[in-house]
Amino acid sequence: MSHSAAKNQLTCSVDDYQLFKKFLSDASGIELGDGKEYLVTSRLGGLLRQCGLENMRALLSELSSGRNLRLRASVVDAMTTNETFWFRDAPHFRLLASKIFPETDSQRLRIWSAACSSGQEPYSISMQAYDYRLRNPGKLSNVEIVSTDISASILSEARKGVYSGLAASRGLNDEQRQRYFTAHADGYEVKQEIKNKIRFQEFNLTRDFASLGYFDIIFCRNVLIYFPAAVKNDIIQRMSKALRPGGYLFLGSTESMPINLDVFKMVTEQGGIIYQLKK
Repeated sequence: MSHSAAKNQLTCSVDDYQLFKKFLSDASGIELGDGKEYLVTSRLGGLLRQCGLENMRALLSELSSGRNLRLRASVVDAMTTNETFWFRDAPHFRLLASKIFPETDSQRLRIWSAACSSGQEPYSISMQAYDYRLRNPGKLSNVEIVSTDISASILSEARKGVYSGLAASRGLNDEQRQRYFTAHADGYEVKQEIKNKIRFQEFNLTRDFASLGYFDIIFCRNVLIYFPAAVKNDIIQRMSKALRPGGYLFLGSTESMPINLDVFKMVTEQGGIIYQLKK
């Protein structure tokens, strides 16, 4: 590393890191562990240079002033991990097609994709429903997928539905890419009939869910690991109240239901685990 590069590298003192941890927890509910200074500096360095801020102390001062809401949102954006791919956890999508859609296809079906990131999860759900309708004409005619994320910038990407490189291939085969996408100058664009079922909305999972309404299915996968146990338990508890009786909650394949929450029963089929709200 050159002398000038070392001089310009962002650093974070122990005190500044503790202040930043508190800011991120208050702003998003995300709890950083100890020793993550490098993660913070690597994700925020470009943003500080863009905003003309010299160091972490200057950033913290600007955030605490409350003057710059755009900066606050940009910091949360930068610290949000957006790692996803198509049809992630394949057993979950097999369960949708073989069990849940046949059970519920006579009703209006509302699905919530919480922490939807760049859109692969809600689009994959819509693709699965699209295939089910083709196989079962007249079924699943009224599907709404509410897709939320805390990051405004990642939602802007998701709404476009245009993917290239690894984002256009990971989890997809050539036949699926041909069936669900059209060619676009920047890669591949999700077909309009699949987009039409989805509504994207900025939302923080630590906030009240009442404005979202009730759902038959909630996907909340691979996001609760970023919250402390008490916040995670609270989110799942409130999701149980946002589900209609008999509705389903999907957690990530490495996540588990809190042991003190007995309103769900575990369903294990098709190689996957999901949770059904007791009626």
